[in-house]
Amino acid sequence: MGLKLQYQNEYQSPRGGALGALLLLLFPIFLPSLFSPFGHASPSMLSEWNVMVKSNAQEGNVPKSRHQRLLRSALQRQTSEEELSELWTPLANQAWKPCIEPSIAPSLPEKSEGFIQVFLDGGLNQQRMGICDAVAVAKILNATLVIPYLEVNPVWRDSSSFMDIFDVDHFINVLKDDISIVKELPSDFSWSTREYYATAIRATRVKTAPVHASANWYLENVLPVLQSYGIAAIAPFSHRLTFDTLPMDIQRLRCKVNFQALSFVPHIRALGDALISRLRYPSSKSGAIGTNHLLEMPNVKGKQGAGKFVVLHLRFDKDMAAHSACDFGGGKAEKLALAKYRQVLWQGRVLNSQFTDKELRSQGRCPLTPEEIGLLLAALGFDNSTRLYLASHKVYGGEARIANLRHLFPLMEDKKSLASSEERAQIKGKASLLAAVDYYVSMHSGIFVSASPGNMHNALVGHRTYENLKTIRPSMGLLGQLFLNKSITWSDFQQSVVEGHENRQGQIRFRKPKQSIYTYPAPDCMCQA
Repeated sequence: MGLKLQYQNEYQSPRGGALGALLLLLFPIFLPSLFSPFGHASPSMLSEWNVMVKSNAQEGNVPKSRHQRLLRSALQRQTSEEELSELWTPLANQAWKPCIEPSIAPSLPEKSEGFIQVFLDGGLNQQRMGICDAVAVAKILNATLVIPYLEVNPVWRDSSSFMDIFDVDHFINVLKDDISIVKELPSDFSWSTREYYATAIRATRVKTAPVHASANWYLENVLPVLQSYGIAAIAPFSHRLTFDTLPMDIQRLRCKVNFQALSFVPHIRALGDALISRLRYPSSKSGAIGTNHLLEMPNVKGKQGAGKFVVLHLRFDKDMAAHSACDFGGGKAEKLALAKYRQVLWQGRVLNSQFTDKELRSQGRCPLTPEEIGLLLAALGFDNSTRLYLASHKVYGGEARIANLRHLFPLMEDKKSLASSEERAQIKGKASLLAAVDYYVSMHSGIFVSASPGNMHNALVGHRTYENLKTIRPSMGLLGQLFLNKSITWSDFQQSVVEGHENRQGQIRFRKPKQSIYTYPAPDCMCQA
Protein backbone atom coordinates (compact mmCIF):
# COMPACT_ATOMS: atom_id res chain seq x y z
CA MET A 1 0.00 0.00 0.00
CA GLY A 2 2.87 2.36 -0.52
CA LEU A 3 5.98 3.37 1.33
CA LYS A 4 8.07 0.73 3.11
CA LEU A 5 10.58 1.87 5.67
CA GLN A 6 13.39 -0.54 6.61
CA TYR A 7 14.88 -0.62 10.09
CA GLN A 8 17.91 -2.51 11.33
CA ASN A 9 16.46 -3.05 14.77
CA GLU A 10 12.99 -3.06 16.26
CA TYR A 11 11.03 0.11 15.62
CA GLN A 12 11.29 2.52 18.53
CA SER A 13 8.59 5.11 19.20
CA PRO A 14 9.93 8.61 18.43
CA ARG A 15 10.52 10.84 21.42
CA GLY A 16 11.16 14.51 21.76
CA GLY A 17 9.82 17.24 19.54
CA ALA A 18 7.83 16.84 16.36
CA LEU A 19 10.86 17.86 14.28
CA GLY A 20 12.96 15.11 15.80
CA ALA A 21 10.23 12.59 15.15
CA LEU A 22 9.91 13.70 11.55
CA LEU A 23 13.68 13.40 10.99
CA LEU A 24 13.69 9.96 12.53
CA LEU A 25 10.92 8.76 10.25
CA LEU A 26 12.45 10.25 7.12
CA PHE A 27 16.01 9.04 7.77
CA PRO A 28 15.50 5.61 6.17
CA ILE A 29 14.12 7.26 3.05
CA PHE A 30 17.16 9.45 2.44
CA LEU A 31 19.80 7.05 3.81
CA PRO A 32 18.44 3.56 3.12
CA SER A 33 21.92 2.01 3.16
CA LEU A 34 22.11 2.55 6.91
CA PHE A 35 19.16 0.30 7.53
CA SER A 36 18.90 -3.45 7.12
CA PRO A 37 16.13 -4.80 4.88
CA PHE A 38 15.38 -7.30 7.63
CA GLY A 39 13.09 -4.68 9.13
CA HIS A 40 9.36 -4.98 8.62
CA ALA A 41 7.90 -1.54 9.09
CA SER A 42 5.18 -0.42 6.70
CA PRO A 43 3.06 2.69 6.14
CA SER A 44 0.64 1.39 8.71
CA MET A 45 3.42 1.69 11.27
CA LEU A 46 3.25 5.44 10.95
CA SER A 47 -0.35 5.41 12.12
CA GLU A 48 1.04 5.30 15.64
CA TRP A 49 2.50 8.70 15.06
CA ASN A 50 -0.41 11.13 15.22
CA VAL A 51 1.49 14.42 15.18
CA MET A 52 -0.49 15.80 12.30
CA VAL A 53 -3.90 14.36 12.99
CA LYS A 54 -4.94 14.96 16.56
CA SER A 55 -7.23 17.78 15.63
CA ASN A 56 -10.78 17.89 16.89
CA ALA A 57 -12.06 17.08 13.41
CA GLN A 58 -10.77 13.56 12.95
CA GLU A 59 -12.58 11.81 15.79
CA GLY A 60 -15.15 14.22 17.09
CA ASN A 61 -16.95 15.93 14.23
CA VAL A 62 -18.58 12.86 12.75
CA PRO A 63 -21.57 13.59 10.47
CA LYS A 64 -24.90 12.31 11.72
CA SER A 65 -25.93 10.94 8.34
CA ARG A 66 -24.85 11.38 4.75
CA HIS A 67 -27.93 9.59 3.42
CA GLN A 68 -30.80 10.84 5.56
CA ARG A 69 -33.59 9.97 3.10
CA LEU A 70 -32.41 6.40 2.71
CA LEU A 71 -31.77 6.06 6.43
CA ARG A 72 -35.29 7.20 7.35
CA SER A 73 -36.81 4.69 4.94
CA ALA A 74 -34.49 1.92 6.07
CA LEU A 75 -35.48 2.45 9.71
CA GLN A 76 -39.12 1.90 8.70
CA ARG A 77 -38.43 -1.16 6.53
CA GLN A 78 -40.36 -4.38 6.86
CA THR A 79 -39.29 -7.74 5.50
CA SER A 80 -41.69 -10.61 4.94
CA GLU A 81 -41.10 -14.06 6.38
CA GLU A 82 -40.74 -15.39 2.85
CA GLU A 83 -38.01 -12.86 2.04
CA LEU A 84 -36.19 -13.64 5.28
CA SER A 85 -36.40 -17.35 4.57
CA GLU A 86 -34.79 -16.88 1.18
CA LEU A 87 -32.16 -14.58 2.65
CA TRP A 88 -31.08 -17.12 5.26
CA THR A 89 -31.23 -20.14 2.95
CA PRO A 90 -27.75 -21.68 2.69
CA LEU A 91 -26.01 -21.84 -0.66
CA ALA A 92 -27.16 -24.64 -2.90
CA ASN A 93 -24.73 -27.39 -3.82
CA GLN A 94 -22.56 -25.89 -6.56
CA ALA A 95 -21.24 -29.27 -7.75
CA TRP A 96 -17.76 -28.52 -6.40
CA LYS A 97 -16.21 -30.00 -3.27
CA PRO A 98 -12.93 -29.64 -1.35
CA CYS A 99 -10.18 -31.61 -3.02
CA ILE A 100 -6.74 -31.39 -1.44
CA GLU A 101 -5.44 -34.93 -1.52
CA PRO A 102 -2.33 -35.32 -3.72
CA SER A 103 -2.43 -37.34 -6.92
CA ILE A 104 -0.02 -39.84 -5.38
CA ALA A 105 0.42 -40.81 -1.74
CA PRO A 106 2.67 -38.25 -0.01
CA SER A 107 6.02 -39.37 1.34
CA LEU A 108 8.97 -37.78 3.08
CA PRO A 109 12.41 -37.70 1.41
CA GLU A 110 14.98 -40.17 2.69
CA LYS A 111 17.24 -37.28 3.66
CA SER A 112 16.33 -33.66 4.34
CA GLU A 113 18.33 -31.03 2.47
CA GLY A 114 18.42 -28.87 5.60
CA PHE A 115 16.36 -26.45 7.63
CA ILE A 116 14.18 -23.67 6.20
CA GLN A 117 13.42 -20.64 8.36
CA VAL A 118 10.99 -17.90 7.34
CA PHE A 119 10.28 -14.59 9.05
CA LEU A 120 6.76 -13.30 8.44
CA ASP A 121 5.55 -9.73 8.83
CA GLY A 122 2.09 -8.22 8.44
CA GLY A 123 -1.10 -9.04 10.28
CA LEU A 124 -2.60 -12.41 11.10
CA ASN A 125 -4.01 -13.20 7.65
CA GLN A 126 -0.92 -12.12 5.73
CA GLN A 127 1.14 -14.31 8.06
CA ARG A 128 -1.32 -17.15 7.56
CA MET A 129 -0.72 -17.08 3.82
CA GLY A 130 3.03 -16.90 4.42
CA ILE A 131 2.86 -20.04 6.56
CA CYS A 132 1.11 -21.90 3.74
CA ASP A 133 3.77 -20.75 1.28
CA ALA A 134 6.55 -21.78 3.66
CA VAL A 135 5.22 -25.35 3.77
CA ALA A 136 5.10 -25.40 -0.04
CA VAL A 137 8.67 -24.12 -0.35
CA ALA A 138 9.90 -26.73 2.16
CA LYS A 139 8.19 -29.40 0.05
CA ILE A 140 9.74 -28.07 -3.18
CA LEU A 141 13.23 -28.14 -1.60
CA ASN A 142 12.84 -31.42 0.33
CA ALA A 143 13.73 -29.39 3.41
CA THR A 144 12.68 -29.43 7.05
CA LEU A 145 10.53 -26.46 8.04
CA VAL A 146 11.15 -24.67 11.31
CA ILE A 147 7.91 -23.32 12.77
CA PRO A 148 7.71 -19.84 11.18
CA TYR A 149 8.78 -16.78 13.15
CA LEU A 150 6.08 -14.10 13.33
CA GLU A 151 7.47 -10.59 13.42
CA VAL A 152 6.20 -8.09 15.97
CA ASN A 153 3.76 -5.85 14.13
CA PRO A 154 5.03 -2.26 14.59
CA VAL A 155 1.51 -0.82 14.71
CA TRP A 156 -0.23 -3.11 17.17
CA ARG A 157 2.94 -4.25 18.97
CA ASP A 158 1.60 -7.78 19.22
CA SER A 159 4.41 -10.22 19.99
CA SER A 160 2.23 -13.33 19.69
CA SER A 161 4.15 -16.29 18.29
CA PHE A 162 2.95 -19.09 16.02
CA MET A 163 2.31 -21.26 19.09
CA ASP A 164 0.32 -18.49 20.77
CA ILE A 165 -2.11 -18.44 17.83
CA PHE A 166 -2.12 -21.84 16.17
CA ASP A 167 -2.28 -25.37 17.56
CA VAL A 168 1.28 -26.41 16.71
CA ASP A 169 0.84 -30.12 17.46
CA HIS A 170 -2.21 -30.27 15.19
CA PHE A 171 -0.24 -28.42 12.49
CA ILE A 172 2.64 -30.90 12.62
CA ASN A 173 0.37 -33.94 12.79
CA VAL A 174 -1.79 -32.97 9.79
CA LEU A 175 1.34 -32.43 7.66
CA LYS A 176 3.45 -35.30 9.01
CA ASP A 177 3.25 -37.25 5.73
CA ASP A 178 3.98 -34.19 3.58
CA ILE A 179 6.99 -32.46 5.13
CA SER A 180 9.19 -32.63 8.22
CA ILE A 181 8.54 -29.85 10.73
CA VAL A 182 10.43 -28.95 13.91
CA LYS A 183 9.33 -26.57 16.64
CA GLU A 184 12.85 -25.24 17.10
CA LEU A 185 16.30 -25.70 15.62
CA PRO A 186 18.71 -28.27 17.06
CA SER A 187 21.54 -26.90 19.17
CA ASP A 188 24.00 -26.99 16.23
CA PHE A 189 21.94 -24.28 14.53
CA SER A 190 20.76 -22.34 17.59
CA TRP A 191 22.76 -19.34 16.40
CA SER A 192 20.34 -18.80 13.50
CA THR A 193 18.07 -16.16 15.04
CA ARG A 194 16.43 -12.95 14.00
CA GLU A 195 18.99 -10.97 16.00
CA TYR A 196 21.83 -12.79 14.23
CA TYR A 197 20.56 -11.73 10.82
CA ALA A 198 19.73 -8.18 11.88
CA THR A 199 23.30 -7.28 12.80
CA ALA A 200 25.26 -8.16 9.67
CA ILE A 201 25.17 -9.74 6.23
CA ARG A 202 25.02 -13.51 6.63
CA ALA A 203 25.68 -16.22 4.07
CA THR A 204 22.73 -18.27 5.28
CA ARG A 205 20.21 -15.49 4.82
CA VAL A 206 18.23 -15.24 1.58
CA LYS A 207 16.87 -11.73 1.19
CA THR A 208 16.51 -11.45 -2.57
CA ALA A 209 13.45 -13.66 -3.11
CA PRO A 210 11.31 -11.80 -5.65
CA VAL A 211 7.61 -11.35 -5.16
CA HIS A 212 5.78 -14.42 -6.52
CA ALA A 213 9.02 -16.31 -7.14
CA SER A 214 8.83 -19.55 -9.12
CA ALA A 215 9.68 -23.01 -7.84
CA ASN A 216 12.77 -22.96 -10.07
CA TRP A 217 13.97 -19.78 -8.38
CA TYR A 218 14.02 -21.57 -5.03
CA LEU A 219 15.77 -24.60 -6.53
CA GLU A 220 18.42 -22.41 -8.13
CA ASN A 221 18.96 -19.90 -5.31
CA VAL A 222 17.96 -21.44 -1.99
CA LEU A 223 18.80 -25.12 -2.47
CA PRO A 224 22.56 -24.36 -2.87
CA VAL A 225 22.51 -22.45 0.44
CA LEU A 226 20.85 -25.43 2.12
CA GLN A 227 23.37 -27.84 0.66
CA SER A 228 26.31 -25.66 1.71
CA TYR A 229 25.24 -24.68 5.23
CA GLY A 230 22.40 -27.00 6.18
CA ILE A 231 20.10 -24.04 6.77
CA ALA A 232 18.59 -21.11 4.89
CA ALA A 233 16.70 -18.20 6.46
CA ILE A 234 14.38 -16.37 4.08
CA ALA A 235 13.42 -12.81 4.95
CA PRO A 236 11.40 -11.07 3.75
CA PHE A 237 9.08 -13.89 2.77
CA SER A 238 5.55 -12.45 2.41
CA HIS A 239 4.09 -13.08 -1.08
CA ARG A 240 7.30 -14.80 -2.17
CA LEU A 241 5.81 -17.80 -4.00
CA THR A 242 3.98 -17.73 -7.31
CA PHE A 243 0.36 -18.76 -7.69
CA ASP A 244 0.97 -20.06 -11.20
CA THR A 245 3.04 -22.76 -12.94
CA LEU A 246 3.29 -24.92 -9.82
CA PRO A 247 2.54 -28.66 -9.73
CA MET A 248 -1.02 -29.41 -8.70
CA ASP A 249 0.15 -31.34 -5.65
CA ILE A 250 1.98 -28.24 -4.36
CA GLN A 251 -1.14 -26.13 -4.85
CA ARG A 252 -3.24 -28.65 -2.97
CA LEU A 253 -0.69 -28.78 -0.19
CA ARG A 254 -1.01 -25.02 0.27
CA CYS A 255 -4.77 -25.43 0.64
CA LYS A 256 -4.32 -28.37 3.01
CA VAL A 257 -2.25 -26.11 5.26
CA ASN A 258 -4.72 -23.23 5.05
CA PHE A 259 -7.96 -25.15 5.46
CA GLN A 260 -6.90 -28.11 7.61
CA ALA A 261 -3.55 -27.70 9.32
CA LEU A 262 -3.98 -24.16 10.65
CA SER A 263 -6.28 -24.56 13.63
CA PHE A 264 -6.39 -21.97 16.40
CA VAL A 265 -5.22 -22.78 19.91
CA PRO A 266 -7.88 -24.21 22.28
CA HIS A 267 -8.55 -21.02 24.25
CA ILE A 268 -9.26 -19.12 21.00
CA ARG A 269 -11.68 -21.81 19.89
CA ALA A 270 -13.32 -21.94 23.33
CA LEU A 271 -13.92 -18.19 23.41
CA GLY A 272 -15.12 -18.28 19.82
CA ASP A 273 -17.56 -21.09 20.63
CA ALA A 274 -18.90 -19.10 23.58
CA LEU A 275 -19.48 -16.04 21.39
CA ILE A 276 -21.18 -18.17 18.74
CA SER A 277 -23.50 -19.71 21.33
CA ARG A 278 -24.44 -16.31 22.72
CA LEU A 279 -25.16 -15.01 19.24
CA ARG A 280 -27.35 -17.98 18.38
CA TYR A 281 -29.10 -18.24 21.73
CA PRO A 282 -28.94 -14.75 23.24
CA SER A 283 -29.39 -14.06 26.93
CA SER A 284 -32.59 -12.37 28.01
CA LYS A 285 -30.38 -9.80 29.71
CA SER A 286 -28.80 -6.97 27.79
CA GLY A 287 -25.26 -5.70 28.01
CA ALA A 288 -22.01 -7.52 28.61
CA ILE A 289 -22.15 -11.08 29.80
CA GLY A 290 -20.20 -11.55 32.99
CA THR A 291 -20.80 -15.26 33.39
CA ASN A 292 -20.17 -18.41 31.43
CA HIS A 293 -23.76 -19.58 31.92
CA LEU A 294 -25.91 -19.16 28.82
CA LEU A 295 -29.59 -18.42 29.00
CA GLU A 296 -31.56 -19.60 25.99
CA MET A 297 -34.27 -17.36 24.68
CA PRO A 298 -37.70 -19.05 24.53
CA ASN A 299 -39.36 -19.64 21.17
CA VAL A 300 -36.25 -18.81 19.14
CA LYS A 301 -37.60 -20.93 16.29
CA GLY A 302 -40.63 -18.72 15.83
CA LYS A 303 -38.98 -16.38 13.34
CA GLN A 304 -36.87 -16.83 10.23
CA GLY A 305 -33.24 -16.14 11.07
CA ALA A 306 -33.66 -17.03 14.73
CA GLY A 307 -30.59 -18.81 16.01
CA LYS A 308 -28.55 -17.36 13.13
CA PHE A 309 -26.28 -14.36 12.85
CA VAL A 310 -24.38 -12.26 10.32
CA VAL A 311 -20.72 -11.37 10.73
CA LEU A 312 -19.79 -7.94 9.42
CA HIS A 313 -16.10 -7.29 8.94
CA LEU A 314 -16.05 -3.50 9.10
CA ARG A 315 -12.72 -2.22 7.85
CA PHE A 316 -12.93 1.53 8.31
CA ASP A 317 -9.79 2.63 10.11
CA LYS A 318 -7.89 5.89 9.98
CA ASP A 319 -5.26 4.62 7.53
CA MET A 320 -7.92 3.46 5.07
CA ALA A 321 -9.90 6.68 5.34
CA ALA A 322 -6.81 8.79 4.70
CA HIS A 323 -5.42 6.66 1.87
CA SER A 324 -8.74 6.59 0.02
CA ALA A 325 -8.71 10.42 -0.34
CA CYS A 326 -12.51 10.29 -0.17
CA ASP A 327 -14.83 12.74 1.60
CA PHE A 328 -16.62 11.21 4.58
CA GLY A 329 -18.75 14.22 5.47
CA GLY A 330 -16.73 15.61 8.37
CA GLY A 331 -16.29 19.01 6.76
CA LYS A 332 -13.16 21.02 6.02
CA ALA A 333 -11.53 20.17 9.33
CA GLU A 334 -11.71 16.43 8.68
CA LYS A 335 -10.53 16.84 5.09
CA LEU A 336 -7.51 18.86 6.25
CA ALA A 337 -6.65 16.40 9.02
CA LEU A 338 -6.81 13.41 6.68
CA ALA A 339 -4.83 15.24 3.99
CA LYS A 340 -2.04 16.04 6.45
CA TYR A 341 -2.09 12.49 7.74
CA ARG A 342 -1.92 11.18 4.16
CA GLN A 343 1.07 13.41 3.41
CA VAL A 344 2.96 12.17 6.47
CA LEU A 345 2.37 8.51 5.67
CA TRP A 346 2.71 8.40 1.89
CA GLN A 347 4.57 11.60 0.97
CA GLY A 348 2.14 12.51 -1.82
CA ARG A 349 2.28 9.06 -3.43
CA VAL A 350 -1.46 8.40 -3.24
CA LEU A 351 -3.00 8.00 -6.67
CA ASN A 352 -6.55 8.60 -5.42
CA SER A 353 -5.71 12.15 -4.35
CA GLN A 354 -5.63 13.12 -8.04
CA PHE A 355 -9.36 12.50 -8.38
CA THR A 356 -12.46 14.17 -7.02
CA ASP A 357 -14.66 12.47 -4.46
CA LYS A 358 -17.36 11.99 -7.08
CA GLU A 359 -14.93 10.30 -9.47
CA LEU A 360 -13.63 8.01 -6.74
CA ARG A 361 -17.09 6.98 -5.59
CA SER A 362 -18.38 6.33 -9.09
CA GLN A 363 -15.40 4.00 -9.61
CA GLY A 364 -16.02 2.16 -6.35
CA ARG A 365 -12.74 3.33 -4.82
CA CYS A 366 -14.14 4.67 -1.55
CA PRO A 367 -14.50 2.37 1.46
CA LEU A 368 -18.07 1.92 2.64
CA THR A 369 -18.84 3.79 5.85
CA PRO A 370 -20.63 1.95 8.68
CA GLU A 371 -23.83 3.76 7.69
CA GLU A 372 -23.49 2.71 4.05
CA ILE A 373 -22.85 -0.95 4.86
CA GLY A 374 -25.91 -0.81 7.13
CA LEU A 375 -28.03 0.54 4.28
CA LEU A 376 -26.73 -2.23 2.02
CA LEU A 377 -27.74 -4.91 4.53
CA ALA A 378 -31.14 -3.30 5.06
CA ALA A 379 -31.76 -3.14 1.31
CA LEU A 380 -30.86 -6.82 0.97
CA GLY A 381 -33.64 -7.60 3.44
CA PHE A 382 -32.02 -7.91 6.85
CA ASP A 383 -34.40 -6.41 9.40
CA ASN A 384 -33.86 -4.99 12.88
CA SER A 385 -34.16 -8.43 14.46
CA THR A 386 -30.95 -9.53 12.74
CA ARG A 387 -28.15 -10.42 15.09
CA LEU A 388 -25.03 -8.78 13.75
CA TYR A 389 -21.51 -9.53 14.99
CA LEU A 390 -19.07 -6.69 14.36
CA ALA A 391 -15.58 -7.95 13.55
CA SER A 392 -13.24 -5.00 13.34
CA HIS A 393 -10.47 -3.05 14.94
CA LYS A 394 -10.95 0.54 16.03
CA VAL A 395 -13.36 2.34 13.69
CA TYR A 396 -12.35 5.78 12.47
CA GLY A 397 -14.69 8.22 14.19
CA GLY A 398 -15.41 5.89 17.10
CA GLU A 399 -18.88 5.07 18.37
CA ALA A 400 -20.36 8.18 16.76
CA ARG A 401 -19.41 6.85 13.33
CA ILE A 402 -21.25 3.56 13.85
CA ALA A 403 -24.32 5.08 15.54
CA ASN A 404 -26.52 4.85 12.44
CA LEU A 405 -25.44 1.27 11.83
CA ARG A 406 -26.48 0.48 15.39
CA HIS A 407 -29.85 2.22 14.86
CA LEU A 408 -30.47 -0.02 11.87
CA PHE A 409 -29.33 -3.14 13.71
CA PRO A 410 -29.88 -2.68 17.45
CA LEU A 411 -28.89 -6.32 18.11
CA MET A 412 -25.33 -5.64 16.94
CA GLU A 413 -22.70 -7.28 19.13
CA ASP A 414 -18.94 -7.56 19.39
CA LYS A 415 -16.42 -9.30 21.63
CA LYS A 416 -16.82 -6.76 24.42
CA SER A 417 -20.61 -6.92 24.53
CA LEU A 418 -20.71 -10.72 24.43
CA ALA A 419 -17.90 -11.70 26.78
CA SER A 420 -16.72 -10.45 30.16
CA SER A 421 -13.32 -8.84 30.67
CA GLU A 422 -12.22 -11.98 32.49
CA GLU A 423 -13.13 -14.13 29.49
CA ARG A 424 -11.22 -11.78 27.19
CA ALA A 425 -8.16 -11.51 29.41
CA GLN A 426 -5.99 -13.84 27.31
CA ILE A 427 -6.57 -11.87 24.12
CA LYS A 428 -6.66 -8.32 25.50
CA GLY A 429 -4.38 -5.97 23.61
CA LYS A 430 -3.20 -8.72 21.25
CA ALA A 431 -4.29 -7.85 17.74
CA SER A 432 -3.49 -11.25 16.24
CA LEU A 433 -5.49 -13.11 18.87
CA LEU A 434 -8.38 -10.67 18.56
CA ALA A 435 -8.35 -11.21 14.79
CA ALA A 436 -8.17 -14.97 15.32
CA VAL A 437 -11.36 -14.89 17.40
CA ASP A 438 -13.10 -12.82 14.72
CA TYR A 439 -11.91 -15.25 12.02
CA TYR A 440 -13.20 -18.24 13.99
CA VAL A 441 -16.62 -16.64 14.59
CA SER A 442 -16.79 -15.58 10.95
CA MET A 443 -16.31 -19.15 9.77
CA HIS A 444 -19.29 -20.25 11.86
CA SER A 445 -21.75 -17.55 10.81
CA GLY A 446 -24.68 -18.13 8.49
CA ILE A 447 -23.64 -15.14 6.40
CA PHE A 448 -20.41 -13.14 6.20
CA VAL A 449 -20.12 -9.61 4.80
CA SER A 450 -16.91 -7.63 4.39
CA ALA A 451 -17.23 -3.89 3.96
CA SER A 452 -13.96 -3.44 2.05
CA PRO A 453 -11.27 -5.62 0.45
CA GLY A 454 -8.19 -6.55 2.46
CA ASN A 455 -6.32 -9.55 3.84
CA MET A 456 -9.12 -10.54 6.24
CA HIS A 457 -11.68 -10.22 3.45
CA ASN A 458 -9.55 -12.28 1.05
CA ALA A 459 -8.81 -15.02 3.56
CA LEU A 460 -12.43 -15.47 4.62
CA VAL A 461 -13.87 -15.23 1.12
CA GLY A 462 -11.54 -18.04 0.07
CA HIS A 463 -12.15 -20.19 3.15
CA ARG A 464 -15.93 -19.81 2.98
CA THR A 465 -15.88 -20.56 -0.77
CA TYR A 466 -14.02 -23.76 0.06
CA GLU A 467 -16.73 -24.65 2.60
CA ASN A 468 -19.60 -23.46 0.34
CA LEU A 469 -20.84 -20.84 2.82
CA LYS A 470 -22.88 -17.76 1.96
CA THR A 471 -20.63 -14.72 1.68
CA ILE A 472 -21.84 -11.32 0.46
CA ARG A 473 -19.32 -9.27 -1.50
CA PRO A 474 -20.49 -5.65 -1.80
CA SER A 475 -20.38 -4.22 -5.31
CA MET A 476 -18.33 -1.12 -4.59
CA GLY A 477 -18.87 0.48 -7.98
CA LEU A 478 -22.63 0.03 -7.92
CA LEU A 479 -22.98 1.26 -4.34
CA GLY A 480 -20.73 4.24 -4.98
CA GLN A 481 -22.98 5.38 -7.82
CA LEU A 482 -26.17 4.74 -5.86
CA PHE A 483 -24.98 6.75 -2.87
CA LEU A 484 -24.03 9.64 -5.14
CA ASN A 485 -27.68 9.89 -6.23
CA LYS A 486 -29.15 11.97 -3.40
CA SER A 487 -32.66 11.88 -4.90
CA ILE A 488 -32.93 8.10 -5.22
CA THR A 489 -35.96 6.56 -3.54
CA TRP A 490 -35.71 3.65 -1.12
CA SER A 491 -37.58 1.30 -3.47
CA ASP A 492 -35.24 2.09 -6.38
CA PHE A 493 -32.21 1.81 -4.14
CA GLN A 494 -33.38 -1.52 -2.76
CA GLN A 495 -34.18 -2.94 -6.19
CA SER A 496 -30.77 -1.93 -7.56
CA VAL A 497 -28.98 -3.41 -4.53
CA VAL A 498 -30.84 -6.71 -4.68
CA GLU A 499 -30.35 -7.12 -8.43
CA GLY A 500 -26.70 -6.07 -8.21
CA HIS A 501 -25.88 -8.66 -5.54
CA GLU A 502 -27.73 -11.71 -6.84
CA ASN A 503 -24.47 -13.27 -7.99
CA ARG A 504 -22.26 -11.93 -5.21
CA GLN A 505 -23.31 -14.21 -2.37
CA GLY A 506 -20.74 -16.98 -2.42
CA GLN A 507 -21.01 -18.35 -5.93
CA ILE A 508 -17.77 -20.03 -6.96
CA ARG A 509 -15.38 -17.86 -8.94
CA PHE A 510 -12.50 -19.61 -10.66
CA ARG A 511 -8.99 -18.37 -10.09
CA LYS A 512 -7.39 -16.46 -12.94
CA PRO A 513 -3.64 -16.15 -13.59
CA LYS A 514 -1.79 -14.25 -10.84
CA GLN A 515 -4.79 -14.40 -8.49
CA SER A 516 -4.36 -15.83 -5.02
CA ILE A 517 -5.20 -19.47 -4.40
CA TYR A 518 -6.20 -18.46 -0.87
CA THR A 519 -8.94 -16.17 -2.19
CA TYR A 520 -9.92 -18.33 -5.17
CA PRO A 521 -9.46 -21.99 -4.16
CA ALA A 522 -11.26 -23.32 -7.26
CA PRO A 523 -10.25 -25.13 -9.36
CA ASP A 524 -6.83 -25.85 -7.80
CA CYS A 525 -8.15 -27.11 -4.47
CA MET A 526 -11.67 -28.16 -5.42
CA CYS A 527 -13.03 -30.94 -7.59
CA GLN A 528 -16.31 -31.34 -9.41
CA ALA A 529 -18.62 -33.37 -7.21
